[in-house]
Amino acid sequence: MPLLKVFYEDWQMECCGTPFSVGDEVAWKLVAYGAAARRENAGYGAEAWVENHGGPDRPTTGRVLAVDLVHEEYRFRRADPPPGKGKGKGDGNGNGAGVVLQGTGRGLEAVPGTVTPEPADSCPRWFGEVDLGTVEGLRRVRRTCGALVTLDAPDTGHVLRT
Repeated sequence: MPLLKVFYEDWQMECCGTPFSVGDEVAWKLVAYGAAARRENAGYGAEAWVENHGGPDRPTTGRVLAVDLVHEEYRFRRADPPPGKGKGKGDGNGNGAGVVLQGTGRGLEAVPGTVTPEPADSCPRWFGEVDLGTVEGLRRVRRTCGALVTLDAPDTGHVLRT
């Protein structure tokens, strides 16, 4: 029984994925982790990741033996509105106007040592996060980053190796 550890990133599932459960047969396009195929998350111990936007010409078929949802804590600074903006009614000339548009990016930074796997019977379609409040002056959230899957995949010779 050739076992392969595969990481299914949250955004890949939410964009184009189909939820699955332990015992299901799946067919995924897989890309092997390697020096030239670095991913931001490093796969959380996986040998390959699911690539719904390219990858090899044919999928790898296998049976899901185990699913671990991967949680990780992130820290970020909440952006404050520019000084003097967004308060009051303004002077009629656009000064002090009550609406300020800001970008929504938070610039999440992973907190070392906070990765925790959670055994699950299935992988959800949508992933969430929990607000942990402020720690040492920075906001923190605990995000579900994806699923680490143990796949019984007898034929992996075509998995895209970089």
